[in-house]
Amino acid sequence: MTEYTEEERRILAYLTDSITRGERYVRSKTIADAIGLTAKQVGSRLPRLAEKADDVEIEKWGRARSTTWRVSQG
Repeated sequence: MTEYTEEERRILAYLTDSITRGERYVRSKTIADAIGLTAKQVGSRLPRLAEKADDVEIEKWGRARSTTWRVSQG
């Protein structure tokens, strides 16, 4: 079983909820605002979560003003 930190669990919960609402693209700042972290904290954890998480697929998608992440059910 994969071990997650408290912050990682909060991010994964947000992403899972986003997927069920039909959202496929998110930004670190949007996640951070919703769960009480900084965009930098979220952005530094998402690449690690992309490797660790089995139930959510996380892919770095684009970088305009901030990084966009594509999420889907794993």
